[in-house]
Amino acid sequence: MADCGDERALVVADYHAGLEVALRYDGVELRSHAPERRQKLLELFESTDVGRVVFLGDLANAIGNPTTEEREELTTLLGTLSERVPVTVVKGNHDGDVKDVAAESEREHPVTVTPTDGVRLGDVGFVHGHTWPAREVVTADLVCMGHEHPKIRLEDEVGGARAERVWLRGPLAPDPFVEHHAESDDADDDISPAITGELVVCPAFNDLLGGTWTNAGQGFLAPFLPAGMPDAQAYLLDGTRLGPYQRV
Repeated sequence: MADCGDERALVVADYHAGLEVALRYDGVELRSHAPERRQKLLELFESTDVGRVVFLGDLANAIGNPTTEEREELTTLLGTLSERVPVTVVKGNHDGDVKDVAAESEREHPVTVTPTDGVRLGDVGFVHGHTWPAREVVTADLVCMGHEHPKIRLEDEVGGARAERVWLRGPLAPDPFVEHHAESDDADDDISPAITGELVVCPAFNDLLGGTWTNAGQGFLAPFLPAGMPDAQAYLLDGTRLGPYQRV
């Protein structure tokens, strides 16, 4: 959950509705987990006192037009949620047609799709992470992103290994963002003093996804990582702090 000032939001990263459809094209026969995914999210929603749901990009899985099965999962999910609260979808690299799906799904409350450089709600900025965040996003007190599906590879004394989903959290380093915006913006003002917040890289909600093994030499996907957050700490899903992600 994120405290956005006048409201709290349930933040969900990398839902990837319809993932099983894509896996079938790759020869992996897997039944749809759409009902379980939706029920898990609704249980989280019902257990929290939030006024909004924010999808942190890659709500959909198909990069282009979603298949019938995926579209049905998306419209059912967004329709169910928008009967209760407003929904914000931060557009990710897999969300090509999500704006049309969102328009089909609106019920009592709006379903808003943001540009790919994110949105700021109060003191919290939200961006998927496959593109650079907007100025107003990166200067927020807290910036939340997805995209990476961060994981930590853990090994025991006899060589057994497993990968665990993790959160990454650390202070933002201004330099890469200042350099990017200096090159791409018409504005001459220096945003460096305004970048004083923290970045949280959220684990993927969909547990069938692979991810970036952050402590095993796998490179990040976001153009601003790891330079934008060199001192991040890793946390397991239950909140256990593992320490600096590179040295776990």
